[in-house]
Amino acid sequence: MEFGRVTENELNLIDFALPQDPAFNKAVLTGKKNKNARVYIGCAKWGRTEWVGKIYPLKTKEKDFLQHYVQHYNCIELNATHYKIYGAAGISKWAAHAKGKDFLFCPKMYQGVTHRGSLKGKDFITSEFLRGIVAFEEHLGPVFVQVSDSFSPNRKQELFDFLLSLPKDMQFFLEVRHPNWFLKDEIREELFSFLKENNVGIVITDTAGRRECCHMHLTVPKTFIRYVGNSLHATDYTRIDAWIERMKYWMDKGLNELYFFMHMHDEATSPELTVYLVDKMNAECKLNLIKPTFIDNNHSQGKLF
Repeated sequence: MEFGRVTENELNLIDFALPQDPAFNKAVLTGKKNKNARVYIGCAKWGRTEWVGKIYPLKTKEKDFLQHYVQHYNCIELNATHYKIYGAAGISKWAAHAKGKDFLFCPKMYQGVTHRGSLKGKDFITSEFLRGIVAFEEHLGPVFVQVSDSFSPNRKQELFDFLLSLPKDMQFFLEVRHPNWFLKDEIREELFSFLKENNVGIVITDTAGRRECCHMHLTVPKTFIRYVGNSLHATDYTRIDAWIERMKYWMDKGLNELYFFMHMHDEATSPELTVYLVDKMNAECKLNLIKPTFIDNNHSQGKLF
């Protein structure tokens, strides 16, 4: 992911501290720990050739990547569905790799709906997208709706009307990126209130160059975090430490579901940082999450700086 990328020299100048938890969240969380909270850790794609010989066996063919991915992660932020509408037959083949596992696919809505022209008049193409992904069946997680960086609050009503048109029996999470959604208090609060009232989640994106997108609001008792690391820079680890503290706090206050997606500008090193995250999450939150297992012993499972 290139969103929010900065130079390495700039990384040490950025304040990565997470904002304080907003009072808004008290109306979303019960304040009582849910002992059955579900936690999912994943990446954006399974098709990473850089992982062959690292977590995928040597000479693994691309068609077999998914069967290995599900051994290391329990969910996927599925970006493939953003670029093409897949039919039920293709989706079912993917879902078959997760049979018998607590594994979820979190498909990103097709760009023909969200990034090409208006959101109005997209009923047919939206229905085709949804018709395909329901074939994930019990392995379907939340659907990720991202609008473009240029989609500003001037199009607020268009966005709200579109979200209201979506099925009520599916969980959707929205990601907005235009700065004005976050920098103007009245616009930000109206957005979050609308989402809360209509059971739509809000994505939290933690990337170096766009700190306003790391907002800490919850509009449903679930969270969808897109974390963008910087190739195992020292700040990646301190940022993960802060996130573990915040996620534990939310779970102690009644969070029901947590989705954390590991991104890198260079995805080759995502498994290493995932291991660091999962080891600390398991220890701090008394979980038993799976983590990447390396093919050989040349990849440290701790800090690499």
